[in-house]
Amino acid sequence: MTDWYKIDRQGDDLLTDIRQFLKSVLELDSIRALLVPSRLPMKNNVMPALISRPELLDEADPLAPAFAVNSAKNLSRLTRKGLDANIAAVLRPCEIRAHVELVKLHQSASEPVVIIGLDCLGAFSNRSYQAFIQENEGAASEAFCKARLAGAEPSNTVEISSACQMCEQPIPEGADITLALYGVKLDEGLFLQARTERGREILDKIGAKGAKAPEERDQVLKQLIKDRTERRDQVFEETASAVNTIKKLSEYLAGCVNCYNCRVACPACYCRECVFTTDVFDHEPLQYLQWTERKGVLKMPTDTVFYHITRLVHMSTACVGCGQCSNACPNDIPLTELFRTVAHRTQAAFDYQAGRSQDEPPPLLVFKEEEFSEIVGVGS
Repeated sequence: MTDWYKIDRQGDDLLTDIRQFLKSVLELDSIRALLVPSRLPMKNNVMPALISRPELLDEADPLAPAFAVNSAKNLSRLTRKGLDANIAAVLRPCEIRAHVELVKLHQSASEPVVIIGLDCLGAFSNRSYQAFIQENEGAASEAFCKARLAGAEPSNTVEISSACQMCEQPIPEGADITLALYGVKLDEGLFLQARTERGREILDKIGAKGAKAPEERDQVLKQLIKDRTERRDQVFEETASAVNTIKKLSEYLAGCVNCYNCRVACPACYCRECVFTTDVFDHEPLQYLQWTERKGVLKMPTDTVFYHITRLVHMSTACVGCGQCSNACPNDIPLTELFRTVAHRTQAAFDYQAGRSQDEPPPLLVFKEEEFSEIVGVGS
């Protein structure tokens, strides 16, 4: 189901027109609140906000290249214990994929959530975003959007995050409604695609007009995905070479201080208690001395490489490549590159793609007799 709609533009300000569209959705009786990135009064930050009144959407900014948190975590908080009302959520493609994974792990629910996805133009890291808005004070989101759609670099001083540079899934495939940005003539209107029956009902109710599919969209997306995939494969090759021995992996992770920010920021890492914060890794003082006497030198804190290997084992089949692990690291360890490199291979081994479909069970929750017979020694 891929019906296209169009909403006429009211002026030259794209962000204002998108806000008006979101207001019309929130005005529907069936939608109780809207989760959307919004500008905060402090430090020009943009963070997800749950908004219940349409007039308060004047600070909504879904075009902002800020990505402080993957909102799949927010949807988990809103729906995991049950929600007796419908809400709408404006999400990036990687947030939608993370939401799908959490639904399959029974940590979130899809029924009460109408997902509005925007073509993803990418985002900066938290630090880089602050530098970018200083360059473009007052019109940062619009400047970023225009530059990215024109194929230009949005900043002379900072780059978008590595995760976004190599993201080969910039289209919100799992949304109920997609707001198209790539390959459309934005001066002619907002082009919206209804991907589900629920999405079509909402667009009909707000008075969106039927439209033809944008003619140039497929070609633009094909080239974009080709370029991103080439960048991705280059990163995979470089990262694999950088961590292909335990010594190299230890060097790669040498800056880790066991803050566990990456675990907290990861949208798919949902355990209420992590084994690394329990007594299992609260070693006795004598243990440290014995290790030191055996090795001569003991990096403190300990268990950093073990921690990341454990996370890779647990999370590589669920990694959606959002980059929040790197974004949260205080010492700028390129964790996204490591996790995506390993996750790509792990998911390929199971013919699985995290967030692709709610109908695909997570690989580690099912047993298939015919899998990996070359390893377990079971004949076909």
